Amino acid sequence: MKRILISVSTLLFLLSCNNKKEHTLEVTATAYNSLPEQTHKDHAAITAWGDTLKPGMKSIAVSRDLIKMGLDHNTEVKIKGLDGTYKVLDKMNKRWEKKIDIYFGLDREKALEWGKKQVEITWYTEEEQ
Repeated sequence: MKRILISVSTLLFLLSCNNKKEHTLEVTATAYNSLPEQTHKDHAAITAWGDTLKPGMKSIAVSRDLIKMGLDHNTEVKIKGLDGTYKVLDKMNKRWEKKIDIYFGLDREKALEWGKKQVEITWYTEEEQ
């Protein structure tokens, strides 16, 4: 019975992976903090989608052209050169294109140290049938 459950679980996992399409793109990456001078003064930790940011979260904001490419709210993103995955929890002003903003909590110095870089990002979308 245990063997059957493991086989069924493995099969379901593999089937779910086959419906995913991988996307890779080079974007400009900057850094931001949940500080009043960088965001909305009264609600510095509230994102454009209404999520509350907390220091230590692996979160990014994306330019709106990337949303149209499938980087929508709660999408998980791998940033080449950084550990773990980041979740899309915020969106940027319409003036930006092919850009992400990496959340650095309240650590302004660490965000300034990051600066502005070109990075490769990877994410997955559901493949249309």
